[in-house]
Amino acid sequence: MKHIVLMCAAGASTSMLVQRMQAAAAEEGFACTIEAHPVNQAADFADSDVILLGPQVRFELNKVKDEVNCPVEAIEMTAYGMMNGKAVLAQARKLMGE
Repeated sequence: MKHIVLMCAAGASTSMLVQRMQAAAAEEGFACTIEAHPVNQAADFADSDVILLGPQVRFELNKVKDEVNCPVEAIEMTAYGMMNGKAVLAQARKLMGE
């Protein structure tokens, strides 16, 4: 089972996106866990399969990459703004080589 972590300033603004991504994963039959956490906890999730950063913390990208052992990328801004769970899930799956 894949582990996808979204990170934002406090871990709260991505909770709706997590729900939409979970719905998209269920629809696609893709087994995964998706969580949201504050970006300052990135090291705690070093062994996740992928970490996606909310646009508001994209400036932390290089710092997070240095702290973890998985692909890290900022969430595409339009997909984040529209809370497009399907598009963000597709971004995560692409980074994981799925």
